[in-house]
Amino acid sequence: MADNLQGNAQTADLQVQARVVAQYIKDFSFENPNIERLLQGPGDDPNLKVEVNVNAKPVADNLFESAIHFTAKAESKAGVIYEVECIYAGLFHIENMPPPSLEPFLLINCPTLIFPFLRRLLADVTREGGFPPLLLDPIDFAQLYIQRQQQMAGAAGNDNKA
Repeated sequence: MADNLQGNAQTADLQVQARVVAQYIKDFSFENPNIERLLQGPGDDPNLKVEVNVNAKPVADNLFESAIHFTAKAESKAGVIYEVECIYAGLFHIENMPPPSLEPFLLINCPTLIFPFLRRLLADVTREGGFPPLLLDPIDFAQLYIQRQQQMAGAAGNDNKA
């Protein structure tokens, strides 16, 4: 029994350690395909469609990549105003994370840490592209994770019915 208590104490001493090793643009595209038409006069209010996805993968022992896949497309009656696609990622060194907690940490906490840098990048690029800066509201990555889990559970339920 004393050995069991000692083992529990050693487990409690192992603290989760996580740190950002690097963050970087993995892929980036900015297109301004209809500038000639847009310069001919003021257009109508644009329609902006935004899509955000998050993925994570192991890279090496205790090293993981968490990536935000972002796309935005601004359109008006004149056509596409601009389209921006970006994969912004971070490398995270994570130790002593319980396996059930790892996926949520990689898909919620890690993107939350790197999102402000992606937000600034997108604002700068759209401004330098000749448009008002794209100022994104904060993203609730926990809600995205929950929605993704619900979609996967729904898809699994549909597969079992077939």
